[in-house]
Amino acid sequence: MNRTMKLRVVSYLAPNWFCLYEAVLAYLNRVLGVKTQLIQGECDPLEDPILIQDQLDLAFICGLPLIRYCQIVLDQLQPLVAPVMEAPRYQNSPVYFTDVIVNAASYLFSFDDLAGKSFCYNDPGSNSGYNLLRHRLFQGGNPKHFFGKVIQSGSHQRSIRLVVDGLADCAGIDSVVLEQELRDYPDLSCHLRVVETIGPCTMPPLVAAQHLGASLIQQIQIALLHPDSELQTAMAQMGVKRFAAVNLSEYKAIASIYNTVIKAGYEAIC
Repeated sequence: MNRTMKLRVVSYLAPNWFCLYEAVLAYLNRVLGVKTQLIQGECDPLEDPILIQDQLDLAFICGLPLIRYCQIVLDQLQPLVAPVMEAPRYQNSPVYFTDVIVNAASYLFSFDDLAGKSFCYNDPGSNSGYNLLRHRLFQGGNPKHFFGKVIQSGSHQRSIRLVVDGLADCAGIDSVVLEQELRDYPDLSCHLRVVETIGPCTMPPLVAAQHLGASLIQQIQIALLHPDSELQTAMAQMGVKRFAAVNLSEYKAIASIYNTVIKAGYEAIC
């Protein structure tokens, strides 16, 4: 690859992690001389022309759209690494959970209490915000119209604010996004209560386009498995212990959950 070229990088994940992705790319520039241009994705990855036309080089992406895309378009994307969080509940593995949150002032203390209540989610392509909630309804024998009202917020951060402001009764939030939001805005903690945790699932990875070539892809993966002190500092600020190598097979369980709920008629929970 011509190292004077800039790699096109897209984050399809929550904006409150964007600073870590910037730190990752700055590190790759330091150690590999790789120039990058990072943008925040504005649409569903499965509908993004940049991805569909194989014009992106690296992406930070949710496991659900990744595995769905890779089942249709073979040999375009390769997962490289995923974060391993420091908190004990992650058990030193690249996993995350869905935390189902309610307003702390409410009389909602269990998942069953959410029947007939208003539920908000970031987008229907989200594993943590939507897919795992559908599966929870299915597993619990609950009807797909379990919630009284469903609101699409556009982001996990917006969903959190809707619950805090009393505009929605509950939401399913990616646990690492929720934890970062509470680090950024500690006052939120007194307004929220987690009534159920779903998971774990394999963490959203950094993926590389195969057109980068095996050599560069391997260099990027190895570099991120051995971060320098500057990147380690940025990781620690986000509660990240290390990066772990991941492969596509580790996301098949997410696809299985998706296929199960669709087959069972839970495509829309409204």
